Order: sequence, then C-alpha cells, then structure tokens
Amino acid sequence: MPRPAAILDVDGTLVDTVYHHALAWHRAFLRQGLEMEVWRVHRRIGMGGDQLVSALLGDEVEAEHGDALRDAEKEIYDGMIDDVRPLPGARALVEALKERGHEVVLASSAKPDELDHYLDLLDVRELADAWTSSGDVEDTKPAPDLVQVARDRVSVEAAVMVGDSTWDAESAGRAGVPTIGLLTGGFSEAELRDSGADPVFSSLDELRARLAETPLR
Repeated sequence: MPRPAAILDVDGTLVDTVYHHALAWHRAFLRQGLEMEVWRVHRRIGMGGDQLVSALLGDEVEAEHGDALRDAEKEIYDGMIDDVRPLPGARALVEALKERGHEVVLASSAKPDELDHYLDLLDVRELADAWTSSGDVEDTKPAPDLVQVARDRVSVEAAVMVGDSTWDAESAGRAGVPTIGLLTGGFSEAELRDSGADPVFSSLDELRARLAETPLR
C-alpha cells in the first residue's frame, strides 16, 4: 500500500510566524480604532484572514472594516517578514518524509507571496510535491477547502495533516483527514487533542524521531 501523503501547515508549523501575525493583527486593529488584546488575537491565529475578523469582532465589523484590516495586517506583517525563521527541524522533517516515500504538500492559509517567501526560506521547492495558499480557495481554515485542495494535488487518496493550531485540526477533520499536532503555535496539547489532533509533539524534531508512532507510519 502506498504511504499516505503528508499535508504540512506552514505558519507556526514549519516557520516561526505565529506571534508576528498576532502583533500585526493587533496593530491593524489599532489603526482602525478597534481595541483587541494580543492574547485574543493569538487564539485565532491559524485561521485565514477571511475568517479572523468576524471570529474576533463579529460580522458587522467585518463588513465595515474587514478589507481595511486585512490590508493593514498585510502591510505591517510584510515589515516583519525578514525576521521570520524556520522552526528547528523543518527542512529535516520534509527530507525524512520524502525518504520514507511520502508525497508532501504544504498547505498554508498564507497569502501567495508570503508562501513563496517561505518556500525559499525553507529551501523546499525541490522537495515538496505541491503547495497551496489562500489564493487557491474561497474559504480558508477552519473550512476544509485548503486540505481538500492539498489532497487533490497528490496521487494517493490517504493523507495526514501536520499542524500547530486547533484550526488546522478542525479543517482537516472536516475534510476527513487525521491530524498530527505540534505545540509550536502556542496551543496546549489538551486544546489540540480536543480539536482532533492525535498524537501531539513538542517539536518537529520529536515528530521526525517518532514518525513510526503516528498515522504517517
């Protein structure tokens, strides 16, 4: 039997961006005269920008300010992106998955230009079989669209998601795909498990060392 494809989230899973995004959104809200504590923003990081404003402040704020907030967050985050670094073990995990015979798809709610930056930062263009971004779907996480598109881009039917947020696990669950969780996004093990992730690891290196104990075995 062919090995399942590995669908890898990017922000917070392969690259250390969660708190950069939380600060960028916080500052974007302030520009629009909207108060929103950083910790509350963090709880929604992993959602796409098309989902986050409504989730935090409701549909009325989304209708009035959503586009301006997304534009501001993009501008602010672009000013931070050169500070972003890969998480330890990111490329080594992709290499290990390929050596074991898995197809690998990077599935990110990031904007297309941000994903391009990450592909170069991680040096995985020649390793990954495919990648997806928010530009490929109408609705981002926690909708299942990104996971479904990622699965459609590989040759095997079975797939496993690897992600750092509850939104990754919810998105994959809605697509009928199991999730391996990581603590690298700042969500607790209990939260990830409650959202459907199993097992959960503290780091990419621990996951790589214990692949045989996961749905990617």
